[in-house]
Amino acid sequence: MISFVKGELSEILEGRIVVETGGLGIEINVPASVMEQLPVIGEEVKIYTYFRVSEDAMSLYGFNTRRDLAMFEQLIGVSGIGPKGALSILSAMNPDELRMAILSGDDKMIATAPGIGAKTAQRVIVDLKDKVDADAVIGVISGGKVTPVNSDMAEVIEALVGLGYARSEATRAVRAIAADGMNAEKMLKEALRSL
Repeated sequence: MISFVKGELSEILEGRIVVETGGLGIEINVPASVMEQLPVIGEEVKIYTYFRVSEDAMSLYGFNTRRDLAMFEQLIGVSGIGPKGALSILSAMNPDELRMAILSGDDKMIATAPGIGAKTAQRVIVDLKDKVDADAVIGVISGGKVTPVNSDMAEVIEALVGLGYARSEATRAVRAIAADGMNAEKMLKEALRSL
């Protein structure tokens, strides 16, 4: 088992990267969430990996954190979702957004991933709802910092859900605009503007 790969980022290709380490170029399949956080070519990276052997290939799948890798492993444990489907989901939304969608039962958000239909999205929610740690979803990475939910934010999220927005969509919008000292009314107006 290859737990992680650490070395110089050599190439960035579509849906995968090549990391040079020990004189070898190791190709790793990665979701968009990893691509967005890569350093420039030539700098060092550390990618946590999942090694898969199938009848016709050996493949590595990579993630920025062990927690994100665990989310991938949970996804491929869902009936009907293989590594490509899991990467598709994790490219459509980052792992924290996926955790929020699972906990809030937002199958429409999960179904936005290419190749993932409504039934598969519902199966993800049913299979993983009890496996996702709700405490770990309290703060979501937003602009490089964790933004906790306060009572005003929760009130605005509930108001947006009442207006017909999906809980995960409402939460993401509120977290993106929330600022210290902003009251619920102003937060609601800003969130509606961003949606």
